[in-house]
Parts: sequence; structure tokens; C-alpha cells
Amino acid sequence: MENHLSIRSIISVALLTLILISCDKPGGIGDAIINHPRSFYYIDFKNYPSANSSLPIGVFDSGTGGLSVLADIINHEELAKESYIYYGDLANMPYGSYALEGNTPLLIEHVMKDVQFLLGNKYYRSAGARKYETDKSPVKAIVIACNTATAYALDTVRHFLSEAGSDIGVIGVVEAGALGAFGNFSPGENGTIAVMATDGTVRSGAYPRSISKVNKADGQEEEIQVFQQAGIGIAEAIDESAEAIDRKATAPRTGYRGPSDTCTGEMKIDLRLWNRYDFDLENSAMLFEGDTAAPENIQINSVENYIAFHVVSLMEKIRNTPEALTLNSVVLACTHYPFFIETFRKEFERLRNYQENGVYIYRSLIAEDLILVNPASVVAEQLYAHLADKNLLNNTGLSASEFFVSVPNVLNRKVELRDDGSFTYDYKYGRKADDLQEYVKAVPFSHTSIPAEILIRLSQQIPEVYHMMVSFNHENVMTEYLESNERIVSQ
Repeated sequence: MENHLSIRSIISVALLTLILISCDKPGGIGDAIINHPRSFYYIDFKNYPSANSSLPIGVFDSGTGGLSVLADIINHEELAKESYIYYGDLANMPYGSYALEGNTPLLIEHVMKDVQFLLGNKYYRSAGARKYETDKSPVKAIVIACNTATAYALDTVRHFLSEAGSDIGVIGVVEAGALGAFGNFSPGENGTIAVMATDGTVRSGAYPRSISKVNKADGQEEEIQVFQQAGIGIAEAIDESAEAIDRKATAPRTGYRGPSDTCTGEMKIDLRLWNRYDFDLENSAMLFEGDTAAPENIQINSVENYIAFHVVSLMEKIRNTPEALTLNSVVLACTHYPFFIETFRKEFERLRNYQENGVYIYRSLIAEDLILVNPASVVAEQLYAHLADKNLLNNTGLSASEFFVSVPNVLNRKVELRDDGSFTYDYKYGRKADDLQEYVKAVPFSHTSIPAEILIRLSQQIPEVYHMMVSFNHENVMTEYLESNERIVSQ
């Protein structure tokens, strides 16, 4: 009898323990941040210094593309007096592919973790570091410098902050892009707006909705046709992702996930349009079998060729649409794209002047004064207005800015990595949300965390921001542990 009671007691205690453990388990990333002090992701909002004007401004993106937004922000006279914390979720980029793979819950969780990082004080010195540091500052406002993240998670982030009792302002880029799209329209003028974005942003429908809202705002609704082009591979190539580009490759390769003649739908390179693409075929910028007269197994292997493919694909959509209106403006609705704004501009100019048998194929469809819209300039104005309204403007100075990027957590045995140390494609896009482990670690920008090709490009395209990165590596106490060969240097 005593043995039975003892067994029952043990079982009862075990069940009670399981119940208590399950009750303490976060219901998701938002719950973990707000309600679970023992969670790695917990933020003590009751003691959060959000009204402190001396705090930096947080800016994040799925990779380095958001640095183009930061470059426009600091071009604002007043905002150039502030300090910033930038975070690029490079390990999980590009965000635009999560919708393509049917896993938007994981995308939203990534965005929430990005927000948590900016709000919190934790980071690691390296992917292999076992102990995190806690001397990172919280932020007073957040800019979501990613169109896909804005499209899918802006409302979630704002609702989460409201639930947490926080008054931190969050600025997104989609509404800004929609406003800028009308910069080439006169009152009452009809026409076409094109949106070039990631697949995820296109699938969200956020831009057509925002453009329609802006169009109706003045009480006079013009006929505006909206065409979207999912630029699959462009952002990936700009951030040197192995799925899109391999500068060492000289022949078609496995693991490539960009447009090809073997694909179907919008990913298909149509050999009937070969001359219209006008691909650069030198220096392995295109990988294929056979010769240029009859190429097979075609793979794009340069940013410029990705842009050429998608601009032609966009114009073919418009050309094959009955009664299509003239294209007046193109929204570069991915923060990576403005890095190559001149390449986009040249492609549209080339197509406007392109002839076949003496006939201009696209001229009537592309306005002579076509504008390319970078939403970041509008974001800067919105950010300034928010800070001024909340009396949060400050002159801390750009030299106090900090830069972080995510890397795979090599100490987590569950992660699945390629030979180059990045997540495998299936693991990156296939794992489930709400498994709140540390799959990535936030580490400072350095030569070991950012590919050299990206650093060279950033030094050329956004030198002011690049100088801020150099200062962070050389003058900030958070990076004093770096060896001399690990520091970002002036170009």
C-alpha cells in the first residue's frame, strides 16, 4: 500500500512539475519579451528609458540594404546630429523569400527578434562566444528599413509595443514609398507606377494598397495602374548570398536558386527575349552550357544581370497588358536596390531606346522623365517629425553609432550549416516559429562578420556611413577586443 502511495506521489509531483514548466513557457516571442524575466529575450519595459532624448535611434533590415536608408537619414541636417544602432539580420536574409516558401510566421518572428535586439542590451563578440555582453544601449525610436518586414510585421510590432506599454515610435518604409511614387504625377494625371520589390513584399500586396490609399487621399482618384515585379535574386546577390551568386564559379552550379531557362513562370529566362535582356556575358557574369547562340542551363551571376532580367520582365508585363498606361515612376521597394539606382536607371533608358527592326518596343510605355523612387528620403522626414513631436531630438553625434549583424550560432547543435558557415536553404526557411532558441547571435560589424566584397561596395556607395562603421571598429570600447586585421579600415 505504501509503495502504491509512493508511486502516486511521485507521479503527482512529476505532473505538477510539468504543468508548472508548461505554464512558464512563453507563448511566442512577444510573450517572452514582455512576460518572462528568465527568457533571453525579456525586456523590462517598466524601467525602460524610452523618453531619454540622448538614446540612439535603432535601424534594422534583413541585411546590409538598410544602410542605404541610414545614409539618407543622416543626410537630413537635424538627424545628422543623432547617434544610431544598426542591425542587419544577415544570417536570416533575405526576408522576401519567407513568403515564397510559405513561412511568414518565421519571418514575423525574425522581425520581432530584431526589435528585441534594438530594445535590449545583449550582444556577442563572436559566433563562438559563450557569454553575451550587456553594454549595448536601448533605443528611443525604431526604423524598419526593410520593405518586406514593414509589409508583414509593422502592425504586429506596433501592437506588441502597445501591449508592453511602450511609447517608442516605429517608422516603416512602405507608406513612404507610396507617397514618393506620386512625385511624377500632376493632379488629375493618369499613369502607371511600378513596384520593384522582393517576392515577399510583392505577395503581401502592401504597396498596391498604400498607393491606392495615397491616390484617394486628395479626394480626386486618378486612374493609376500598378505593376509589381518580384526581384528574386537581386537583394541576395547584393549581399553575396550563395543561393544567388558565386564569384568564383565558371559553370552552372548546384545550390543556385535564381532565374533560369529551366524555370517556369516569372523565374524563367525566356530565350525569345535574349537580345532584350542584353546580359553581360564577360567574366562569368552569366553561367551556362553551350555557346551564346544556343545557351542552356542558364544562371545569372552578377547584380547587374539580375537587374537587367527583372527590368525586362517588368516591361514585358506592361507591354503585354491591353491599354497599359505610360510608366511614370518606379518604386525601388527593397532597401538593397538604391545601392544600384544608376544601374536601374540605365536599364530603363536602354529599353526606352531599344529597337527591333527599326521599331521602338518600349518607348511609348516609359515616360521620358521617368523617376526612380527611393522611399528612404520620405522615411527621414517622418522620423524627424516624430522625434520633434516627442521632444526627443538630440546632438549626441554620429561618431557614437554602433553596427551589428546576425551570424549563425555555431554552439547551437540544432542549426544546419553550409560549408561556408551560413544556414542551409532548407533550414533557413523551413524551421518553425515559436521555438525560441538562440539560432543566431548579434555581433559587431567587422572584417570577420561582413564579406569583404560588401565592405568595398559600401565604402564606395555610402562613404559617410562607411566612415561611421570604421569609427565604431576603431574608437568604440565595444570593439576594442578586435585584432587589427579584424577591424574595418578606411578605403
